[in-house]
Amino acid sequence: MWKLALRNTLRHKTRTGMTLLSIIAGVLGLILSGGFVQDIYVQLGEMLIHSQSGHLQLARPGYFESGARSPEKHLIDTPAPIQAAIARQPGVQEVMGRLYFSGLLNNGRSDLPIVGEGVEAGPEARMGSGMRISGGRMLRDEDSHGMMIGQGLARALKLAPGDQATVVLNTPDGAMNSLDFEVVGIFQTFSKDYDARAIRIPLPAAQELLATPGVNTFVVALSRTQDTPKVAALLTTAEATRGLDTRTWQELNDFYAQTVEMYDAQFGALRVIILLMVLLSVANSVNMSVFERVAEFGTMMALGNRSRRVFELIIAEYTLIGLAGATIGMILGMTLALAISAVGIPMPPLPNSDLDYTARIQIVPSVVAGAFVIGLFATITAALLPASRVRRIPVVDALRQSI
Repeated sequence: MWKLALRNTLRHKTRTGMTLLSIIAGVLGLILSGGFVQDIYVQLGEMLIHSQSGHLQLARPGYFESGARSPEKHLIDTPAPIQAAIARQPGVQEVMGRLYFSGLLNNGRSDLPIVGEGVEAGPEARMGSGMRISGGRMLRDEDSHGMMIGQGLARALKLAPGDQATVVLNTPDGAMNSLDFEVVGIFQTFSKDYDARAIRIPLPAAQELLATPGVNTFVVALSRTQDTPKVAALLTTAEATRGLDTRTWQELNDFYAQTVEMYDAQFGALRVIILLMVLLSVANSVNMSVFERVAEFGTMMALGNRSRRVFELIIAEYTLIGLAGATIGMILGMTLALAISAVGIPMPPLPNSDLDYTARIQIVPSVVAGAFVIGLFATITAALLPASRVRRIPVVDALRQSI
């Protein structure tokens, strides 16, 4: 059966070639589009991790729900032992304390409301590969009164690296406090809204401003992003962090979840469209091929082959064609993905962002396997109806086609 099916596919080169081209195009389209969407997920996730949230954050219960409005009410007063315990967990690369505050930034002429972060300069600089420095440099450990500000805020207050600015805020006790800083860098992150009101200062300076030794959150950077769920589970059950709330970067970034949901819906619709296109094109090719060979099938049945045998032969032929087309499409798809990724695709900024980026095509095993299955499934499905019609044609009518 399979030898005969293979000989038949090689004998009808034109029809086989047309069917193969349809399958290859469909599989190729699925691999490239799926890899492009997966690259958006990866790049967006890494950008968020390495510019704002880190892989994990730990804070006192209630902080992630309502603490942004009053961070002084959710302080971890003795952070050092907890930070050391987190750092000992497998997979953890860096652990940084952050202290959040809100207040005013004054440039000597006017002031604007800001949200600030007291950060550990060295570890934050190592983690912040997703933060683009548009002027000056990153904050360093020796910058005791240095400050980084978002690009939108720098434009609004007309500040540049080297300028002086004053942070004014209320301490947890209700007293007014202020401290002068030198702008050492201007940054851009994924979010324009964040850049329009954010500043970063050294953690000791923030603690001095707020008159507290505590922090609001521990930001955890991991060696590998895929270890996030495992390390989150370890930290949730660890003795030192049992009283803290642990959140992953997906939970901290609602925009990411919404973006993934949107692109998943779009890619799902695209898969259905490609499947229909492959089905229609393959069905057309199969119909033409099968009904040109009705007399051949009639001769087979006249020689004693049952109609079921003819049906099985047609399905076997197009199973082989489907396997060949899906395999070639898979190999071409992965080759093209690597070639395109080597060059890159310049992309405009995503919504609510000023950062352009270079897109690539990810080779995702699940997407490649899915494209292979769809190509094979579409081919076999397209052959079922023509094969069943041939099976029902009387032998006499089938033989008459050769006259």
